[in-house]
Amino acid sequence: MILQALNAYYQRCQQSPNPQDRLPAFGLEEKEIPFVIEIDVEGRLVNLVDTRTLEGKKKVGQRFLVPQGVKKTSGVAANLLWDTAEYVLGVDTKGKPERVAEQHAAFRARLEALSENALKDAGIKAIFAFLNNIDLKHLEALPIWPDIQAVNPIMTFRLHGDVELVCQRPAVATATALTIGDATPDGICLVSGNAAAIERLHPAIKGVWGAQTSGANIVSFNLDAFNSYGKAQGANAPLGKPAVFAYTTALNHLLARDSRQRIQVGDASTVFWAEQPHDLETALPDLFGEPPKDDPNRGTDALKVLYQAVQSGKFARGGADTRFHVLGLAPNAARIAIRFWETASAHELAQRIARHFDDIKIDRAPHDPEHLSLFRLLTALAVQGKADNIPPNLGGEVMRAILEDLPYPRPLLTLAVQRCRAEQKPTYARAAVIKASLNRLIRRANKTATNPEKEFQIMLDPSNTQPAYSLGRLFATLEKIQEEASPGLNATIRDRYYSAASSTPVAVFTTLLRLHNHHLGKLPKGRAVQMERLVGEIMGGLEDFPRILALPDQGRFALGYYHQRQAFFTKSETTTTNNQEESK
Repeated sequence: MILQALNAYYQRCQQSPNPQDRLPAFGLEEKEIPFVIEIDVEGRLVNLVDTRTLEGKKKVGQRFLVPQGVKKTSGVAANLLWDTAEYVLGVDTKGKPERVAEQHAAFRARLEALSENALKDAGIKAIFAFLNNIDLKHLEALPIWPDIQAVNPIMTFRLHGDVELVCQRPAVATATALTIGDATPDGICLVSGNAAAIERLHPAIKGVWGAQTSGANIVSFNLDAFNSYGKAQGANAPLGKPAVFAYTTALNHLLARDSRQRIQVGDASTVFWAEQPHDLETALPDLFGEPPKDDPNRGTDALKVLYQAVQSGKFARGGADTRFHVLGLAPNAARIAIRFWETASAHELAQRIARHFDDIKIDRAPHDPEHLSLFRLLTALAVQGKADNIPPNLGGEVMRAILEDLPYPRPLLTLAVQRCRAEQKPTYARAAVIKASLNRLIRRANKTATNPEKEFQIMLDPSNTQPAYSLGRLFATLEKIQEEASPGLNATIRDRYYSAASSTPVAVFTTLLRLHNHHLGKLPKGRAVQMERLVGEIMGGLEDFPRILALPDQGRFALGYYHQRQAFFTKSETTTTNNQEESK
């Protein structure tokens, strides 16, 4: 199913009327080539062109369309008309001269195996002349030579005066296409269902975070224990060469560094595409990703467009019934693990995503962002707020819960509560996670419950008398009384008692209530009466202080605390604004 969908996406791109949207034709690939050897028709070196440009702190080479590379293993295997400096020039960069000699010989052998018409091309003749008379001293005198020896970069050739590379010259490209398509069918392709030449080794998939930099595979049988019925390697999952080329080209395109159809969620590299061009293909990175610094409102704007599409059932580009695919990939040694795979109509998927943002929506301070990206949610739960400390599987499981409209994974709520206790404070992002996690659990439990629990609202809900939620409100109120009684405090009861109050209330609240009587005495009489009334209202719904709160109830406590604090903040802001208007 996954490979068929990727194959269909490749075919869709090939049929696009916009040439920029088309993927490389069968037998070709886009390759980042840092250096181009420019030679004249006699094979003399004219220039060694450095195509790299600075992107951030890294130099990145220009991308060219070249013949598809061979599957690199521990043996010697040369690419046609492009490869590393060791293959192309025969220059030893790793202290293995004998192996480099074999590599250079293999590179020449690939050239010599070209058709007769290709060998007559002026570009191919010039390359042979260059290889027969390589002047290493001339190359070593070039300023960029130390870079070449240090990294053994990929190189190719261009004839001086040409715009295209030698491998792109018409006669060479035609000959390359003929040799690639010349294969005898020897099996039935599982993707197309037609007779085809079965691919033994599939090209590597690159761009999966945490996987090998040289690439990894989704389909791979590299040990006898994985084989069955006497079939070896690719024959165990027979896929024709065209289908293999299509799915690997499409997936590498989706995973590319500059792709607008991928996001990184924890360790899950997530890509998405539709059967037809669609708005959601480029909207998902804005919805789930962190907005760029030069456009901080991008996520909020994308969210507004999403809500409009959900309400109207119409998209600016693409239909509501268009099938949409989301694939989550994670590293697993030399292979790639499928973390999740979801297929749904665009409208159904948009509804599920909108439901996620409804669930995490919560009252916030003016300086807090309206749009909470997945990255911000997950880092809020990590130790020291570092992405490296996010549990490996959590991001993928959260994404799966959103796409399939399932309860969020249990570790999400656990981590949110633990970070609140460890840092003695429920923050905006943590409160959003707790609200969303609890509401989805409550929603599922209410389907069979005789006494359904009330879901938590975006802002303070005084009608919610759930004990743990009320205790959180009470704790926030007692802290507010202390703050007003002793302005400028460096630490409040939250810094000392939050963890214990949220887990073992009975051991803490009796002490806090005694202290609050002392603090009330320092307040103006009117304010003291107002705060005492609020304390009484909150405690009116409490029969007793529980000895221990289970983890979900600790989440309810955190939510009650956060809601009450936000309510105090909102009231103080409203009071200040009204006073300013009255003075005018």
